[in-house]
Amino acid sequence: MRTVAVIKRIFQQMLRDKRAMALLFIVPLLVLTLMNLVFNGKTVDPIIGVENVNQEVINQFEKSDIIVKEFENVSGAESIIKNHGLDAFLKEDNDKTTLTLLNEDPTVSKGLQMKIKQILSANLQSQLMQKSELQMKQSPQDTLKTNYLYGSENTEFFDVMSPILIGFFVFFFVFLISGMGLLKEKTTGTLERLMATPIRRGEIVVAYLIGFGVFAVIQTIIVVLFAINVLDIVLIGSIWNVILINLLLSLVALSLGLLLSSFAASEFQMVQFIPIVIIPQVFFSGIFPLEGMANWLKMFSKIMPIYYAGDALIGVMYKGLSFSDIINNLYILMGLAALFITINLFVLKKYRKL
Repeated sequence: MRTVAVIKRIFQQMLRDKRAMALLFIVPLLVLTLMNLVFNGKTVDPIIGVENVNQEVINQFEKSDIIVKEFENVSGAESIIKNHGLDAFLKEDNDKTTLTLLNEDPTVSKGLQMKIKQILSANLQSQLMQKSELQMKQSPQDTLKTNYLYGSENTEFFDVMSPILIGFFVFFFVFLISGMGLLKEKTTGTLERLMATPIRRGEIVVAYLIGFGVFAVIQTIIVVLFAINVLDIVLIGSIWNVILINLLLSLVALSLGLLLSSFAASEFQMVQFIPIVIIPQVFFSGIFPLEGMANWLKMFSKIMPIYYAGDALIGVMYKGLSFSDIINNLYILMGLAALFITINLFVLKKYRKL
């Protein structure tokens, strides 16, 4: 009977906790649906620019689901790739063929490079059928020179993904620690006693931001320095820009953690926000390609702090972008932090005893 009583109490407790019930039965369905939409998006055909390439090769590219754009008198492959959103640029000049790959996604670039080499090889062999045996021994590697706009032939997908992971872990742990910290203040009654004093809500928010923020800054610096100096994660741009991006991201995580903790009554309820707030950040951070998603689904990425931080971190660490190149992402991160801080001021009203 005592066992039955305990079981009955657990059932009653769970049924009263509507948030826990939603976490058990609804959130997993939402996450699975999101995963299905992300991983079953449409395939995006690569786009290649060409100059002085014969029509037979172009036809073979198009048969291989490669979109071809033809150019003339191109002075620099880098500017053409950036300005026209190309994945690669192929130029033939007499006996010299040069392929320049964007290499934003090494997996895509290697697959595209393999297709191009196969097509050029088949075309080369057909041209040499009536020539000498010595010429027949030529291969695409003999005539094709490959350049990379970003990275090199040794670049792996993790080199592109690692900057995003740095930002994600900074965001996740600052969000969790700040939320748990304020939650403890609530559950122990410290926050209510504090609000009973003449202190202003703005002063409380600033105090919490600075108090937790100091540790967030230390954690951010340790994570960044460890990732770059110990794990040898690629860094082309300025380390100061990397630190700045992560500091702004930690400020967003800090203000968001403080905000959501106001709606939690226990540590368990705070953890319940993870699949709702944190997991979607992973899908829209840039770790998974966004190009193949439906347009309405892409719109969700625009409200994800990790999306902007990840884009800026890849820009600095992998592409070597400068401060001016990432300034728009930084403005958006500052705007999100300001928004969450402002909402925090209004949420604190419910703790003030009138």
